[in-house]
Amino acid sequence: MSLFTQWVPHEWSKAPHEKELEAYADRVIEGYNDLAPNFKAAIIHRQVIGPHEMETEYGLIGGNIFHGELSAEQLFHMRPAPGYADYRTPIRGLYQCSSATHAGGGVCGIPAYNAVRQIQKDRSRRRKRKGSFKT
Repeated sequence: MSLFTQWVPHEWSKAPHEKELEAYADRVIEGYNDLAPNFKAAIIHRQVIGPHEMETEYGLIGGNIFHGELSAEQLFHMRPAPGYADYRTPIRGLYQCSSATHAGGGVCGIPAYNAVRQIQKDRSRRRKRKGSFKT
């Protein structure tokens, strides 16, 4: 079984916080053990990866796999930053579709789907401007 949780302070990306992370993992496991007796006894290995490791080992700024919090002030037109929410980048033909873009992270594919739709719109506009109305 793999448990993914991410609700630790983002400041923990600055230092390992191993003791605190182990205590957090213990609390999570206890919660599951309350629902599924003997859950804790069935664990044969555990690995706790915190924000510090996520940043230093995997290069995720702030140790956040979603490239920023998925909170109201960082969604829609604010994701990844004001002026860049349309999946385009300042480099013509280069689009972004990572967890940093709307609708955020997770294994959902929505950012890629939205980026492809933007690419199709842009290509359609370019063809029309060139006088080519191919379908």
